[in-house]
Amino acid sequence: MTIASLQDQLDEITANTRGLVQPERLAISERAVEELLLTGIEERILPVGATAPEFKLKDSNGRWVRSADLLESGPLVIKFFRGRWCPYCVTELETWRDLYGQVRERGALLVAVGPQLERQSDFMVGQHGLPFPILTDAGNKVAEQFGLVYTLPEYMRDYYRSILVNIPFVNGDQSWRLPLPGTYVIGKDRKVMYAEAHADFRVRPEPDEVLTAAVAALGR
Repeated sequence: MTIASLQDQLDEITANTRGLVQPERLAISERAVEELLLTGIEERILPVGATAPEFKLKDSNGRWVRSADLLESGPLVIKFFRGRWCPYCVTELETWRDLYGQVRERGALLVAVGPQLERQSDFMVGQHGLPFPILTDAGNKVAEQFGLVYTLPEYMRDYYRSILVNIPFVNGDQSWRLPLPGTYVIGKDRKVMYAEAHADFRVRPEPDEVLTAAVAALGR
């Protein structure tokens, strides 16, 4: 049996969406992606070779998790995600759920970081059986240090409201700021070994590529 790649799974979501949603509504999201890309945000993310910022964030149970503590055990894979309301993020995290044993076998750890409130993360962990920490980055402060944060334009706010995606409620603030879905591998010395983020939220790196970087980080 052939297992679909992560991007194949995400492309299927996109295809299904295009079959169900009116073209004029699809055009709203396409416009937002294009405008975000034109800002050059992808070129401004924290790059490979940089020193990753330290952070201390709460998990879905309200416990503090420190990056310094995690890095004592080995390389750290960080998945920045938009929220539990995003089917692309959920699919990606479910893929990593199924691969989590391989992450640990390679001596690495994995955390997911998003702006949603702890109770939203708690729902997400229970609903999708996620075995790794889901950390609340209130106000996107950590994601901002990684160069990933942007503010949704007013027309996208209206669009999300129209499909009942209440981002201020999920995140607990009125900023309408989100992180790019970003993937980082951080070595034990806090050096960035892998960095990828896309303005197009429908595009994510393949786990094999990320795991290869995590293994390479062990050799530092």
